[in-house]
Amino acid sequence: MDRYLLRYFLAVVETGNFSRAATRENVAQPTLSAGIAKLEAELKARLFDRTNRRVHLTEAGSRFLVHARRIEHEYNLAQASVSGAAPGELLRVAVLSTIPTALVGQALSLCAGGGERIELLDGTEREVAALLDRRRADLALTIVGPSTDRFASERLAEEGYGLALPASHRLAGFRSVAGEDLADEVMMVRRQCEVLAQTSRYFTDRGVRPFFSYRGAGDDKVLALVAAGLGLTLMPDSYQAPGVARVALEGFTPRRTLGLCYADEAARHRTDGFVQAAREVLGS
Repeated sequence: MDRYLLRYFLAVVETGNFSRAATRENVAQPTLSAGIAKLEAELKARLFDRTNRRVHLTEAGSRFLVHARRIEHEYNLAQASVSGAAPGELLRVAVLSTIPTALVGQALSLCAGGGERIELLDGTEREVAALLDRRRADLALTIVGPSTDRFASERLAEEGYGLALPASHRLAGFRSVAGEDLADEVMMVRRQCEVLAQTSRYFTDRGVRPFFSYRGAGDDKVLALVAAGLGLTLMPDSYQAPGVARVALEGFTPRRTLGLCYADEAARHRTDGFVQAAREVLGS
């Protein structure tokens, strides 16, 4: 059995659909789909039930998952043994996709060179929680709140949401802007925003129905498009970039609390470099 087939299978399990799995494995979706079909043919069993929005493991797929993870783990150990490198303990970290990449990068830079092996897993709030539930992740850097009450957690930072504007925009020098002032502006939608419904209601209540130049899931891409002048958007306050001004939106009050959630109490008491670095970066 080719190892790449196992990686395709695990990627679909961990991302929840074929499109995100293909992106993670850096292949076209038809290539990944063909690989899964080949794996199912070799095993003589259907591994996934497919719907329009997600895929779910069949009973055979659930049984195979246990072995696939074990094989991948043993392969990594064998590779490290042959290369003469003693692998450090693996820390699997789920990261909420709406946390700025720059902050995650700062934490990784602080703990670099400490011998810690880190596997990053990206996802929405629901996907991150599912990774913790399934013990696919040891801890998560995510929003701490009612949806994570079942996990041991610690709060590191709280922030609100505000407008992100091109630095050359006529409103860039303002401290705050009323929603009604944006009636004629071009805006962009962040599809994975946790307060998307509240944002829509805020503008609808004020009779503001702007033209949307872009709808995308990648926040770093949206931030770059703001800097390029494609439009405005609403983002958590922690998003900063050259060429982008941050301005408060009057009357828009949602806030979020970022922190660490742990799969179990044992994980909570780890003193990994990444955990300490996250505390330093977000808690500062």
